[in-house]
Amino acid sequence: MKSFHYIVSLALAFWAIMPMTAQNNSENQENRRRSPVASRGERPNVEAESNLPKLTVRAQDLNERMDQDISKARWMRVIYRQINLMEEANAPLYYPTQPINGQMNLFSMIFQLICEDKLTVYEYLDGYEDFSDTHKVNLKDMLDRFHIFYEEIPGKGNLPASFVVNESDIPSAEVRSYYIKEAWYFDQQNSVFDVKTLAICPILTENGDIGETTMAMFWVPYEALRPYISNTFIMTSNTNNVMTFTYDDYFRRRMFNGEIIKTQNLLNQPLQAYCPTPDSLKKEQERIENQLVSFENSLWLQPDTTMQVVSNSKEVKNTDKSSARASKAKQKEVKVKAPKAAKTVPTRSVRRRR
Repeated sequence: MKSFHYIVSLALAFWAIMPMTAQNNSENQENRRRSPVASRGERPNVEAESNLPKLTVRAQDLNERMDQDISKARWMRVIYRQINLMEEANAPLYYPTQPINGQMNLFSMIFQLICEDKLTVYEYLDGYEDFSDTHKVNLKDMLDRFHIFYEEIPGKGNLPASFVVNESDIPSAEVRSYYIKEAWYFDQQNSVFDVKTLAICPILTENGDIGETTMAMFWVPYEALRPYISNTFIMTSNTNNVMTFTYDDYFRRRMFNGEIIKTQNLLNQPLQAYCPTPDSLKKEQERIENQLVSFENSLWLQPDTTMQVVSNSKEVKNTDKSSARASKAKQKEVKVKAPKAAKTVPTRSVRRRR
């Protein structure tokens, strides 16, 4: 009798577990159908150490001391530029498109930092950027939006899920340009006129049926990115292959070529909104560049060139007068001739007469 009750209880437990198992299987299939998986290559070891430099306490302290404080600036102008990575001057940010020998381009480094939850990026807004928690970019949403293949690994316990992306699936070759947001400022307290890189935005280029389409991906605050790229050396010249500069040096020294596409203004208009033709756009870009140069030159005391010219002319006149006087004095000099030797008169001999 006891065995009969035991068998009945096992049967009831089995029939109770079956619907839950079927539901879990259906949910797993639905998740696999919705989420793209890694397209090619072997699954990387999640527990393997990252190739990216670790952010130590000393690096954090150095980053804080290298920060350019623009809060006390008496004059500032925010400018947006677009840098084309297909140009030779901007190629150090693009190559190598696939990591090789421990070297990777800028987007591959940014992407790995995001996947490792070491870097927070924010939504690209067509206007004023907002680097607050309300505009944080969710990694899964970003991967789905830009059709990047990944593998989702559920977290253990209270830990969130992690996402694994093969190196071959990172669209580093498709990121062919960047938006750069920079601030030109004058710090009157320190008498400094400088430029600070505020944020960068990678632009993804896709080839479709209608041609190439570009999409701005997200904004990366430069101060959060700098500790990781300040120790990464890159090659910046075709004639000198020694890696003497870092990514941070590349941005700080402004070694890139970038065209102005917008300046921060009250109407929030880009240059193309009031420059319909390429010629007018180029003239407006040159006008803004000249404004920055002229403002910097107006800060410092310039020598009075008119007074310098007058003083130089006076010196020339004085030298002319002195030379004329000297020549006249030479003309008036009396030449003293040496006295001629006196002529000797020969004496006539007198013969004695006998």
